Amino acid sequence: MLKKKIAIIFYVFVSTLTFSQTVEIKGVVKDSLQNVLAYGNVIAKPIDTAKNLKFAITDDDGNYRIELIKNEAYTILVSYLGYKTASFKFTATINAIKNFKLSEAPNQLKEITIELPVMVKEDTITYNTSKFVTGDERKLKQVLKKLPGVEVDKNGNVTVQGKKVTTLLVEGKKFFGGGTKLAVDNIPANAIDKVQVIDNYSEVAFLKNLTDTDEMAMNILLKEDKKQFVFGDIEVGKGNQDFYKTSSNLFYYSPKTNVNFIGNLNNIGEKSFTFRDYFNFQGGVSAILKGNSNIYTPSSDFSQFIETQDLVSSQNRFGALNITKTTSSKLDISGYAIFSHTNTQNFIKTFNQYTAFNEDKENKSEARNLLGIAKLNIDYAPNSNEQWYFKTQYKKANNLNNNNFISIINTNTSKINTQKEAITSHINQVVEWHKKVNTKHTFSFASDITFDKNNPTNFWETNQPILQGLIPIVTANVYNIQQQKEVKTSSINNLFKHYWILDNTHHIYTTIGNNFLNEKFYTNEFQFLDNGSENNFNTANFGNDTNFKLNDLFLGIEYKFKTGIFTFKQGAFLHHYNWKVQQLDKFRKSKLVLLPSFLAKIEFTKSKILQINYNLKTSFSDVSKLANRFYLQSYNSVFKGNEQLQNELYHSARIYFSRFSLYRGLMLFSGVSYIKKIKGVQNAVQFQGINQYVSPILVTNPSENWNFNADISKKIKQFKYHLKGNLSLATYLQNINNLYVTNKNKNWLYEVSTKTLFDNFPTIELGFKQSFGNYTSSNTTSKFVTTEPFLNIDYDFLKGFIFSFDYTNYKYVNKTFNQNNTYQIANTTLSYKKEDSAWSFKIKSQNLFNVQFKQQNSFSSYIISDSKTYILPRVVLFSIGYNL
Repeated sequence: MLKKKIAIIFYVFVSTLTFSQTVEIKGVVKDSLQNVLAYGNVIAKPIDTAKNLKFAITDDDGNYRIELIKNEAYTILVSYLGYKTASFKFTATINAIKNFKLSEAPNQLKEITIELPVMVKEDTITYNTSKFVTGDERKLKQVLKKLPGVEVDKNGNVTVQGKKVTTLLVEGKKFFGGGTKLAVDNIPANAIDKVQVIDNYSEVAFLKNLTDTDEMAMNILLKEDKKQFVFGDIEVGKGNQDFYKTSSNLFYYSPKTNVNFIGNLNNIGEKSFTFRDYFNFQGGVSAILKGNSNIYTPSSDFSQFIETQDLVSSQNRFGALNITKTTSSKLDISGYAIFSHTNTQNFIKTFNQYTAFNEDKENKSEARNLLGIAKLNIDYAPNSNEQWYFKTQYKKANNLNNNNFISIINTNTSKINTQKEAITSHINQVVEWHKKVNTKHTFSFASDITFDKNNPTNFWETNQPILQGLIPIVTANVYNIQQQKEVKTSSINNLFKHYWILDNTHHIYTTIGNNFLNEKFYTNEFQFLDNGSENNFNTANFGNDTNFKLNDLFLGIEYKFKTGIFTFKQGAFLHHYNWKVQQLDKFRKSKLVLLPSFLAKIEFTKSKILQINYNLKTSFSDVSKLANRFYLQSYNSVFKGNEQLQNELYHSARIYFSRFSLYRGLMLFSGVSYIKKIKGVQNAVQFQGINQYVSPILVTNPSENWNFNADISKKIKQFKYHLKGNLSLATYLQNINNLYVTNKNKNWLYEVSTKTLFDNFPTIELGFKQSFGNYTSSNTTSKFVTTEPFLNIDYDFLKGFIFSFDYTNYKYVNKTFNQNNTYQIANTTLSYKKEDSAWSFKIKSQNLFNVQFKQQNSFSSYIISDSKTYILPRVVLFSIGYNL
């Protein structure tokens, strides 16, 4: 029934918009020798200057196509660098074919009579934003959404022609470490002149054609009057039920000094700094030197407290300062400082399916999270063929998390209060040197030194004895258990690389390096007794004091050659691993591992590419999995490590195809990835009711994963049609109660949508998304279906008004238990800013239908969960903004 309703709405939606009358002009652009001219500009300039300019870029075969408003008169201009611009008058009465032949103009660098909307030159696309915007846009996000081939998702991620932007620059300098979210949400739209997209980006210019980074950068160029000027905006808002928001975005740019400040205070669940942003600020060496070591990278407890989640209460305080100073033509000094303080509450109800029983669980939690990050960068280029980088980063977090659990199994009810406090610090120092000696030889060196310290303290309080039989608990009125833990990590990684250019089509890359890792792991668990004494668990084989040292000496060689449309790179890295585990006794081992790699790239054209990658990879477990005495993981889980663990080894392969054509209005991306573990670490689990005893073991052929995805969009007239799908297949072994079982996980989803692209009409996107989950463990199968029709509207109207609306109707079905739940999430915003006025006004509503919770499912090795996550109530917020 729902699908029929969606189909009817879709039909009416499309039918009501077919009133727009357009005329198409198309053809081919060639030179005087009949060679096609790819990526040339074809511009339709209306005679009536009040009307919008239309344009197209020729494809790889020189084809162009432009849709014009019927009966309008235009001047058609065709331009190509190094050629004379051709033009003619055209009145759009009927569809027409017009081919062009351009004559060379070798002595004229600029033949273009008007500024082009888009320029394509090698790996760089430059958008002249004034040709796409209306002037009503507020932030960079709204500007980017109007550029052809550019997409921005709700998390602030930016893709261009389907490829993710990894580094964001403003005037050639990284904006707060180069992440996209802070930029798209905060840079004012009226400051933007042009947007450059740089594919195969490298911080070091002379390494661009040597490395295979697959990075993409976006460079925001500012208007001339913003290049030595203070600009930005301030917003203050007040809502129902004491909801509020205050934000400020201040920018100062000059030829040699750039200063950016971003601040945000709110209690509406809006996070300026999220888990995803945290990884953008991780630091470390440049992307060109990553991926050579295949060694375990230590993690910390920083990120777990800033995970984005649905909340019932939230207070966020955020401030960030970024400064860049060009002291001379050779030296740049930059740095940023970020501070985040959040207080949150959440409430989750979960139904857990274990192998032998079911559990109803409620979890109420409160969290206080403090995070500070500071970084200093010094970039020194003594000449055009040499580059130095000195990078220092410091992070500190102080986080407190309180959880109240109620667990019901059959008729038994347990109440558990848990508290976790973690103080974490991190310091990282990187030195990089790159030198182009001559046209044949280039060298790179990098040294990365990191120190981490993490001191979490866990506390459990319950009315029932927990983990009976697994911990030596003493009978008491109230059970109070505490865990002290400390993890110290230091690593020193060094790498030297030589790029030998035999000729333009043959390169040899040689790498030598050494990675050293030193981890210390300490735990101590005990019970506070009613008489004030302590019952230490050390007598029951608890308490760890483990030191893990791992050294990786490696040598690698890669050969890259190009012939026609084909590029191949094959290589191998020989690693000598030497590791030692020091506990009550010592364990030492060393081994040689050869890791081959292969890359094949077929570039049919610049916009049609097929790439194949294969790597044999290895990784090591962290020290916590090697500690051979017990320690508590949670109120119902005890873990014991295994010092005999060795490295995992697995095949990783990927095939990726991309096709992009403005002429055809087509974007197509598809890929297949495969991961097969030859040796893998799996957790063996012993159940005693809800209690778990977990220990890692090394398993032969433990898992196999396939992933298929496809994404296609097509522009037809003034509509954009979008279809994407994904299929994920996983098979893996699990040791439960000393028996191996085979688990299978099959997930697939599809999404179809249509979006309007009319100039003077709302941008309306109507779509339908459906996902299926199928989890099989032994002979038990669980099935879930989630259906999500959605509607998004963006409309600029009446000179200064912007209206946006998003709506999703979620229907969740657990087919195994015949359970279903439906809820609707909607948000809307109406803003107004008078032209040439500094003041703006906005009314915003979140959770318009006042939904109480969201429902979802999850699957792990031995548990299937249905959860209800409660969310903030309806928020209606009125705000006033002022533009500097």
